[in-house]
Amino acid sequence: MNILHIDASILGAQSITRDLSAAIVQQLQATHPDARVVYRDVVQQEIRHLTAAIAGGFRPSGVSTFDAATQQEHQLSELLLQEFMASDVIVVGTPMYNFSVPTQLKAWLDRLAQAGRTFQYTERGPVGLAGGKRVIVASARGGFYAEGPLAHMDFQEGYLRAFFGFLGIDDVQFVRAEGASKAAEIRQAGIAKAKSAIASL
Repeated sequence: MNILHIDASILGAQSITRDLSAAIVQQLQATHPDARVVYRDVVQQEIRHLTAAIAGGFRPSGVSTFDAATQQEHQLSELLLQEFMASDVIVVGTPMYNFSVPTQLKAWLDRLAQAGRTFQYTERGPVGLAGGKRVIVASARGGFYAEGPLAHMDFQEGYLRAFFGFLGIDDVQFVRAEGASKAAEIRQAGIAKAKSAIASL
């Protein structure tokens, strides 16, 4: 089994999602001792957002002349794609920032959506080419968005389900620690609930 472990929290050692994603990987390794893990911290190893020149490495963008720095970005795009395509399980640690994903995670996702590699356009519409993988997302939120009056503001889970679904991945699971910005006992209860969910993955 090949595991791709992605962390996207800006909070370093104080991050809930980094702790949860590590626990998920540890659990997977316990049941698959031969698992190979590739780790990528998209905050410490920040990925530049797409420009026309960077996107030109894998899709028409109107730019055809690339300097050395852009060619390095093209090589990074290929590396990120290969890491993704080689994985069987993708574990993503991502907090909810402003109701969606961190911009650092979005930059990583933007390098993966490549026509002819991870999806293709057909007469029936786009078809994902990266099926057969499993995605486990460890999410932390300051409030409560899984249900209740703020559920309509959760653009994180819907976005990630749609994105990975577009690539052909239907097996997307979420482990949530909600209430992270509330009182200590509420925060700890949310973390405990998430860790309990990890045990049953």
